[in-house]
Amino acid sequence: MFGTSGIRGPVGDEVTADLALRVGRALGAETDRVVVGRDPRGSGELLADALAAGLRELGTDVVDLGLAATPTVARAVAWRDADAGAVVTASHNPPEDNGIKLWQPSGQAYDAEGRQRMTERIEADDPDLEPWDGIGERTTASDVDRHLETLVDAVDGPLDLTVAVDVGNGAGGVTPDALVELGCEVETLNAQPDGRFPGRPSEPTAENCAALATLVEGGDYDLGIAHDGDADRMRAAAGDGTFLAGDVLLALFAADAAAAGQRVAVPVDTSLAVEDFLAERDVDVTRTPVGDVYVAEAAAEPDVAFGGEPSGAWIWPEETLCPDGPLAAVRIAALAAEKPLEDRIDEIPTYPIRRANVETDDKAAVMAAVEDSVFERYDSVETLDGVRVSTDAGWFLVRASGTQPLIRVTAEARESDRAEELLADARNLVEAAR
Repeated sequence: MFGTSGIRGPVGDEVTADLALRVGRALGAETDRVVVGRDPRGSGELLADALAAGLRELGTDVVDLGLAATPTVARAVAWRDADAGAVVTASHNPPEDNGIKLWQPSGQAYDAEGRQRMTERIEADDPDLEPWDGIGERTTASDVDRHLETLVDAVDGPLDLTVAVDVGNGAGGVTPDALVELGCEVETLNAQPDGRFPGRPSEPTAENCAALATLVEGGDYDLGIAHDGDADRMRAAAGDGTFLAGDVLLALFAADAAAAGQRVAVPVDTSLAVEDFLAERDVDVTRTPVGDVYVAEAAAEPDVAFGGEPSGAWIWPEETLCPDGPLAAVRIAALAAEKPLEDRIDEIPTYPIRRANVETDDKAAVMAAVEDSVFERYDSVETLDGVRVSTDAGWFLVRASGTQPLIRVTAEARESDRAEELLADARNLVEAAR
């Protein structure tokens, strides 16, 4: 029920008010105070009401932040001395979806143990409801100003920049406010919260953010910034309009955050270029399964200075273990103020990467057979998330799709012909296992 991104799916089908009520009751069984917020999706208010009702039936007090970015809610758990946070959001998914993601006081999303505990309580559906005089209170509050203050304090200003911010019709309005406070001249796109996401699809990919890149390229801008619906993700365009690849952003942030001898946490599908770029700075890479919850778990370790996913989730553990898109926005702005991003990215290598999909009706059996084969043939094998094989030339990853009857194959090498060879080797392993 709870994936690494919480509960997520179509409203009225997988995600209903009844489910939100049961999630509230399950969470209320182990909490006294919970912070609740939501992104601007039309179903969000209804689901947040149901979630809050379930919490209050168990005697849990609810601090309702209303429309708020996911990182604002995650940070507010500690600010409000709460036991947990709950955000009604489907993040970068399309408008017909919604969901619920739970947060710990550290800012970290609920881990596997916590998600399993919630699932068991929801499925048991046997809450210990309070009588009329034991119902929890519901109060409204806003922590946007506190988040804003934290963002401004996170970098050294003033920043003499002109920045275009594509809020994506989402909850990330704190970003342009923070940039203005830091001395930037800011122009916004799609700044009106609207859960239909009429300006562009919510996920801040290069394709979806083409208008932002074109605006930056054609205007007098130093930087472009884009968020998804709940602002846990941030992507950026350099001053020349180049939309920065996620691996490039990861390399920039990691090199800035980590000192020699420290580590950064990245998922198994991260480009080899990031590892090479950081190795020149004596910074090591720790690989995790795909998903910001796993990156956050690794980032909580003492010598890990930064964690990130190329999809746009960035974690500075000294600040919070929640991916904070607005924090990433002010930090990339600070980097751009020191040296233009279009000059910085020239320092980061890029390698050919190849991808393919193989259809199968039995993903588990195929992956098990692939794992057996690679251990027989290769020396450097990781099974954190799928099967990742490292060679002198590069690497390949074989991973089952979480949503489709597919095995996804990715290969990368420092040279194009070797990338093709590694992809062919990986595909052959999968085809032989079908």
